[in-house]
Amino acid sequence: MKTAAIIGGGVIGGGWAARFLLNGWNVQVFDPDPEAERKIGEVLDNARRSLPGLSDVPLPEEGALTFHAEMADAVQGADWIQESVPERLDLKLKVYKGLQEACDPGAVIGSSTSGFKPSELQEGALRPEQIVVTHPFNPVYLLPLIEVVPTAANSAEFVAHAQDLLKSVGFFPLHVKKEIDAHIADRFLEAVWREALWLVKDGIATTEEIDEAIRMGFGIRWAQMGLFETYRVAGGEAGMKHFMAQFGPALEWPWTKLMDVPEFTDELVDLIAGQSDAQSGMHSIRELERIRDNNLVGMMRALKAQNWGAGAVLNAHDAALKPGALPSLDQADLSQPILTLARAVPLDWTDYNGHMTESKYLEAFANSTDRFMEIIGCDADYIASGGSYFTAETHIRHIDETHAGAKIEVRTQMLLGAGKKLHLFHSMYEGDKLLATGESFLLHVSLETRRPCAPSTEIEAALGRVAEGQAGLPYPEGAGNAIRKPV
Repeated sequence: MKTAAIIGGGVIGGGWAARFLLNGWNVQVFDPDPEAERKIGEVLDNARRSLPGLSDVPLPEEGALTFHAEMADAVQGADWIQESVPERLDLKLKVYKGLQEACDPGAVIGSSTSGFKPSELQEGALRPEQIVVTHPFNPVYLLPLIEVVPTAANSAEFVAHAQDLLKSVGFFPLHVKKEIDAHIADRFLEAVWREALWLVKDGIATTEEIDEAIRMGFGIRWAQMGLFETYRVAGGEAGMKHFMAQFGPALEWPWTKLMDVPEFTDELVDLIAGQSDAQSGMHSIRELERIRDNNLVGMMRALKAQNWGAGAVLNAHDAALKPGALPSLDQADLSQPILTLARAVPLDWTDYNGHMTESKYLEAFANSTDRFMEIIGCDADYIASGGSYFTAETHIRHIDETHAGAKIEVRTQMLLGAGKKLHLFHSMYEGDKLLATGESFLLHVSLETRRPCAPSTEIEAALGRVAEGQAGLPYPEGAGNAIRKPV
C-alpha cells in the first residue's frame, strides 16, 4: 500500500486526498487550519458519493487517513507529496525547504500550482530533480486531467515514474514538454476569461448569457473532442485545411480584444493540418461525426438526470411534448392496453452487440409503470402527500432485437388493480413487431410507515375504470411465466 502526503487541505488539497484515499492509498495530511479535518471530511463525503460510480469494477479498499500537526511527520514514508498551498512563490519555496529536509529523497513532490513554472519552484531547492508541477482540475477526485510539467532537472525516468503513479489512481497525465507560465489549459481559460470580462464591462452580455453560450454550445463539443478536432469536423470532408482557409482570415477581424495572433502563413496552416492528421486522421469525417454524436448524446443525457445546463433544456422540451405524446385516463381507449411509453431508443441504451442492453428494457418498463401510476392519479403531488406504489416483483422477456434509433411503444394491460395490489403487463413494440414484455407486481405503500396500505378512493376509482374497460382483453401470453421454454 502506497502513501501520499497532502500539504495544504483546501479544495484542491482535499480533492487530492480523496483521489488517493479512495484508490487505496494511505493519506497523511498537514494543514495548520484548525478546520482542515472538517473541510477534507466534507470533500471526502462528496467523493465517496460520486467517484466509485465512475468505475464498473470495485475500487480498492479505502486507505487510512491521518492528520498531522507537523509537516515533517506528514511526509514520513510518503511515496507522493502533493503541495497545494496558496499561490505565493515565497511560501512555496519555504515549504519545499521543509519538505526536502524531512521526506524520502525518492518521493515525488508535485505542485498544484496553476501559474508558476517548475524552474521557479526548483530554484534553490536541496534536490530540484524531485520537484515537478502536477496541476489538477477541480474536482480533483473526478476530473482526470493533470498537467505534468518538468524541467531539464527532472530525469525522464522520474517523469515516467510520476506519470505511472498518477495513472494508477485514474488520472490522465498530460506531459507538458516546455514550461510556460500557466501551463496549457489555464492559458485557454485565461484568454476566455479576459474576453468575458470585456463583454461584461462593455455591456454586451451578462455573466449568465456568457455561461449559457458556453454550456449550451461549444463547451459540450470541447468536452468530448477538444478544439482542433472540433474544427477538423467543422471543415467537412476537406478537413482542417478547408476549415482554416474558410475561417482563418477571421483572425484579422476585430472580433476580440485579444488581437495578438500568429501570422497566418502557409507554413502555419501546413503545421496545424499535419498535426491534426496525425491526431485523428485514422478516422473519416463521418466516423468522427458519429463518435462526436455518441459522446454528445451521452453527456447531454447525463445532464438531463441532473436537470442542469443543456439537460434542463431537454427536460423542458420533453415536458412540453409530453401532454400530447401519451393519453390521459380520459383520452385512452380503455378497451385496449394503454399507451404508456413512446420514444426512440437513444444511443447510450445500446451495448457491445449493437442492440438495446437488458438493463434499459427494465428502465423502459419502469417508465411505463411510472406513467400508468400518473394516469390513475399516483402522480408527484399524490406521492408528496405520503402514498406511492413500490415494485415487489418484475419479470422481463426478451423476444426480438431493439436497435438505437428504433421508435418503440409500450402498451400496458392491468391484470389486477384492487386494494393495495397492482399487477401490470407491458408489451414493447416497434411497429407491429413485439420486442419484449415486462410484468410487474406492485404494492401501494404508506411512505410514512413504509408498509402496504390501500390507496386513496380516487385512485381506487381510476383502477376500477381501467379494470372495467379492459375486462374483455384476453390474459396475455407469457404472463405469470418464470422462464420461457427454449425454442
